[in-house]
Amino acid sequence: MSAAVVDQPFAPCVSFILLRDDCVLLEKRRDDKETDPGLIMVPGGHMEEGEHQHDTLIRELDEELGIQPRNARYVCSLLHPTDELQLLHYYLITEWAGDLQAYEAEAVFWQPLSELGVLNITPDHTAIAEALRLYGA
Repeated sequence: MSAAVVDQPFAPCVSFILLRDDCVLLEKRRDDKETDPGLIMVPGGHMEEGEHQHDTLIRELDEELGIQPRNARYVCSLLHPTDELQLLHYYLITEWAGDLQAYEAEAVFWQPLSELGVLNITPDHTAIAEALRLYGA
């Protein structure tokens, strides 16, 4: 028996895991968002055509949260099937400049790492666990 292969294009995205005091920054997406409306998840955004992951990371951190990373460590890349198939590239951020603000989300908040049941998408759970495994953050 052979498995069918579906050649579905994916949308590359960058997601950022911000950690502070045993908490991770999560966002509640606005209900009017086209992708994942109203869900609680790790913040991030789509890569633009021809853009490198690091450039997307810098741009999206500024657009979404108004901060500039002082460090960024690659964690993993995971697929997230939603209205589009997204390839999420996760980065760990533990130091940044600027004051966090929710520019695009309904809200952002610090969630204890011991209470991640509020997350709505599986790849975020996996990526946070991988960040902690790799970097002991």
